[in-house]
Amino acid sequence: MSKEKNQQTEERILETAIEVFQERGMAATRMQEIADRAGINKALLHYYFRNKQLLFEAVFSKCFMQFAPKVSNIFQSEEPLFDKLNSFAEEYITYMLNNRFLVPFIVQEMNSNSEFAFRFLENTYRPDPTVISSQIKAEVEAGNIIPIHPKQLLLTIFSLVAFPFAAQVLIKGLLKMDDEEFITLMNERKKLIPEMIKNALKP
Repeated sequence: MSKEKNQQTEERILETAIEVFQERGMAATRMQEIADRAGINKALLHYYFRNKQLLFEAVFSKCFMQFAPKVSNIFQSEEPLFDKLNSFAEEYITYMLNNRFLVPFIVQEMNSNSEFAFRFLENTYRPDPTVISSQIKAEVEAGNIIPIHPKQLLLTIFSLVAFPFAAQVLIKGLLKMDDEEFITLMNERKKLIPEMIKNALKP
């Protein structure tokens, strides 16, 4: 099999796996279904990825490399601080609505396979908070926002955008909402979260 053919087959497997993981989640996904949808036999699927965990890690790597540079570009851009928060909330929520299996997987891996998870925190393309942290400090010093440690502010926005995806089953149950309403609320949060933070930071 040629190198180009190998790459095409692997890419088809990854794209198919993303679809199935998105529909069924990690636990309910079966390698046979991925093979069937990708139009290959299960033996060939195992040639590329020996088991579901390795396939999921490859899928996560692919998604990480699509998403992390976008966030890094937002954090390091010359945009004003609150424009950055708007951009981040929009980018994060949009991406996670299209890849809802990712956050539960990250939480799972942090608990059961931290070595794999922390490899991505050392990745060259990981979001770099240096510039946005400096902006927060400058806004505090100028009196434009209340005194707050940059890490506290970044932690707050990360928590507000990530938690609903990490605990979506719990949230749907507690708030008695179906998937359609969950998606609607998440889309509303793209503007709601930055606005709430902006109001909370007013001197």
